[in-house]
Amino acid sequence: MKPKKQATSRKAVIGPFVERLMKSLFFLCSAVVILVTLLITLFLFREGLPALMQVPLWDIFTGVIWQPPAENPKFGVLPLITGSAVITLTSLLLATPLGLAVALYLSEFSRSLERDVLKPLVELLAAIPSVVFGFFALVVVSGWIHGLFGVGTRLNALNGAVVLTLMVLPTIASISEDVLNSVPRDLKEAAYALGATRLQIIRRVILPYARRGIAVAVLLGFGRAIGETMAVLMATGNAAVISLNILTSMETMTAAIAIEMGEVVFGSLHYQMLFFLGILLFLISSAVNIIADYIITRGRLR
Repeated sequence: MKPKKQATSRKAVIGPFVERLMKSLFFLCSAVVILVTLLITLFLFREGLPALMQVPLWDIFTGVIWQPPAENPKFGVLPLITGSAVITLTSLLLATPLGLAVALYLSEFSRSLERDVLKPLVELLAAIPSVVFGFFALVVVSGWIHGLFGVGTRLNALNGAVVLTLMVLPTIASISEDVLNSVPRDLKEAAYALGATRLQIIRRVILPYARRGIAVAVLLGFGRAIGETMAVLMATGNAAVISLNILTSMETMTAAIAIEMGEVVFGSLHYQMLFFLGILLFLISSAVNIIADYIITRGRLR
């Protein structure tokens, strides 16, 4: 009996110690993540905000010319914002119905074996490096668009939107599929008991119930698309012009940062303006995450 009592007392002493140790370790990891995020944010604002002392904020957001290396430099970010918005929104218009269709098939129509094969294949798209998507757009998609529309330039906004669609698809499809699977089975069975068909249940029961989760999936896809760099840099032509024609070349904010940061003079106005573009992207991504979190929280409260 004594060995058992000693083992019990030893567990009583070691157990709380291990628990406190793991709690401290988890707290330390969380603190490091928060600290790194704050340091990155402070660095970004420290390097970018001084640009506002030399270029008025109104001129930055209303200027239609982005020519930092010119003799009389212009720092209008409107062409870059327009390019980012057109390419990102076009990709979402293509990826949202496609991703939702994939999610509906996986959750409602596919067999277990098909789901076990198809879902990993869809999620595998997220593991492909963006430079590979860029090469695919540069060599293959641009040729398809040129043959289909007969455009003068192969590198255009549509080319970038198509490749972004492939990159955003796993996010929208995977999250939407998880949300659709979370619809209570009782609701479906009650609808079947009332004589509803499968398509009626999808349209009037499943989609309305899962609409908040689907909205979050689209928002996260937007955040993924707005921050993409390499693929759009290789696919869109990088012309800083204001146009709503998706068959023309455009430049995004991320592409401008990637192209120009390597040759910019450290501490110059051009350098500060590139960091200011980073601040804009940071604010956009933060706003998207806040909206997604609000949608999820409101859904839980109700």
